[in-house]
Amino acid sequence: MESVNDLIAAVDFEQVGEHRYRAQHTAGGREVVFGGQLLAQTLMAAARGHEGKAAKTIHTVFARGASIAEPLDIEVDVMHTGRAFGSSSVTIRQGERLCTRSIVLFSGDEPDLMRHGVEAHDLPSPPTDRAADGTWQIELVGDVDIMDPFAVGPATLDVWSRFEGVESDDRRLHQALLSYATDGFLIATAMRPHHGVGQSQAHVTISTGVISHTLTFHEPFSASQWLLLRHESPYAGNGRTYGRAHVFTADGQLVASYVQDAMVRPLPTGHSPEGRERSYL
Repeated sequence: MESVNDLIAAVDFEQVGEHRYRAQHTAGGREVVFGGQLLAQTLMAAARGHEGKAAKTIHTVFARGASIAEPLDIEVDVMHTGRAFGSSSVTIRQGERLCTRSIVLFSGDEPDLMRHGVEAHDLPSPPTDRAADGTWQIELVGDVDIMDPFAVGPATLDVWSRFEGVESDDRRLHQALLSYATDGFLIATAMRPHHGVGQSQAHVTISTGVISHTLTFHEPFSASQWLLLRHESPYAGNGRTYGRAHVFTADGQLVASYVQDAMVRPLPTGHSPEGRERSYL
């Protein structure tokens, strides 16, 4: 699992110009940059210039993958700063490769005129036996094995997530850490009903990649506490998947929601999986 300190370091950038930053990677052992890292870095970069507001929605298009062998260049264009709302566009490049482009909307808190939130039915209990080890801790509910291509189940997946040991009370950091967690499970959720298709085949016999991701924050939360990521995939076909999820606290409060479009298709015959993650479009 990822070290929380490594994740926090990855969203602490070097400023190299006006609204321009140089970002490094987590030490998670991947050859290809995890999309959740790009989401977290986008959110933290966009937040500069919008002090006093929290992120409301981040919408990201993943144009190309990135390698951990080189740093990332982040460019921020502040679109609007107002009393109640703010917005920025963020572009992440690696050399000449444009990797992601995002729109991030910021919002100030206002009094309720009305309030409701979807309820978490049959909320499972969070883990109780995980040690304090300063890592991103995840636990799939129900002994589900998303790696086994023959473990068939419904197109749903509950995952507990926490970033153990985060001491900061910076709301933006907790949003960035949750955004990191949201990227990793919706493709696996879409694979579950299909015999012979599993996460272990990704980049081996199957090409997979997130192509767009939209995350909306509803309420403040602590990413260091257990959060339930409740996934479902209503559709898969034409080489694409669509998934959505809600995020609940352990006591059932809805704090965020997200949707994701992804690519899932056979690796072409005779093609090596090496580098496919960087060039799936």
